Amino acid sequence: MGFVLRGADVDVTGGRRVTVTEAGVTPCRRCLQDVEPGVEAILVSYDPFRVDSPYRGASPVFVHAEPCPRYEGSDVPAQQRRRLLSVRSYDTDAMMLDADVVDGTELEPLLDRLFKDARASFAHVHNARPGCFAVRVDRV
Repeated sequence: MGFVLRGADVDVTGGRRVTVTEAGVTPCRRCLQDVEPGVEAILVSYDPFRVDSPYRGASPVFVHAEPCPRYEGSDVPAQQRRRLLSVRSYDTDAMMLDADVVDGTELEPLLDRLFKDARASFAHVHNARPGCFAVRVDRV
């Protein structure tokens, strides 16, 4: 069993432009790399759910102001490995099945455990401290 991490397709309409001033604190949700100091990012509200769910809710996220490639891969990016993460698994109807909080270096073992549940279709990862959406993980 495997999984793939997917960067967000974020509509930046209504977002606010900010110039990043500190390294390692502004994660781009599209390319899953931190925005470097001096570079512009857009802060926008983003709802990661693709179907209606009682768990649905928008979260603030940053994306590079200039186009960047959407991340899609099975390797956990350094951006997630450096953070404390809240991870929630969902079934195909977007009903939560399980949740846990882990250090980013332990994300893969947690995802393996969550996806052992045959009902688990995808997981959402959030930064545990600020609560911002980080990345969607799909079972493959």
